[in-house]
Amino acid sequence: MSENAPFVIAHISDLHCGSRYHIPSLATRVVDELNELEPDVVVVTGDLTDMGFRQEFTQAQRLLDRIECPNRLVLMGNHDARNVGDEHFTELFGARSRELLAGGIRLLGLDSSEPDLDSGRVGRERYRWIEERFSDPDEFKVVCMHHHLVPVPGTGRERNIVYDAGDMLRVLSTCGTDLVLCGHKHVPNVWRLEDVLIVNSGTACSHRLRGRVRPCYNIIEIHDRERVRVLLKEPFAGAECVADFHDVHRRYCRWRGEVGEVTA
Repeated sequence: MSENAPFVIAHISDLHCGSRYHIPSLATRVVDELNELEPDVVVVTGDLTDMGFRQEFTQAQRLLDRIECPNRLVLMGNHDARNVGDEHFTELFGARSRELLAGGIRLLGLDSSEPDLDSGRVGRERYRWIEERFSDPDEFKVVCMHHHLVPVPGTGRERNIVYDAGDMLRVLSTCGTDLVLCGHKHVPNVWRLEDVLIVNSGTACSHRLRGRVRPCYNIIEIHDRERVRVLLKEPFAGAECVADFHDVHRRYCRWRGEVGEVTA
């Protein structure tokens, strides 16, 4: 990583393949844009499907297989956990929780879904694994999951943070987590909680929208572990920088609300 060539994570979520709200033309456009961007990692934070049926998973697989980036982290969401969808997910996409190391960035993907429930949890049985995998102080640490860790503005009544959010936040803070990527409520947002940056993605290719939010996804640039830029990208539109956090001590500065083009 350097100032001229940041480590780039493309963060998409909530495809909802099989839903009447899914927009195939937008899905194709998002994939084309990701292939043009050539990110270092593509993270998909769940809800690949609408009801967890096999034909929906195969549709999602065909779509995601068109992404040329070799480093992909694909997770389950609450919609994927319906109708025993976890069986199809593991067959087509692999383990429900996984790990990826690229360019000094360690990403942990956590399955926060529960069978046939919209609510989620991480589970204390995973806390030790997170602490062990995040033991290297020189790595930039990223957690990816479907459900929210903190409430998101503009999403109505809050009932969607994971049940063990308090304990999970303590674990992430203690082991020096830098970045958390979530999806679920289709509303993009950025929070800074102590030294942890929590970034939510909207829905990339669905009409299941709240208020005036439009289909979108996130592009995260990591510059030498000292600066993190979050860019909001709507299909067919330019990328807008919605947060720029920079500090030599990795304590991110306040929201700056700058606007700029994405660095490819």
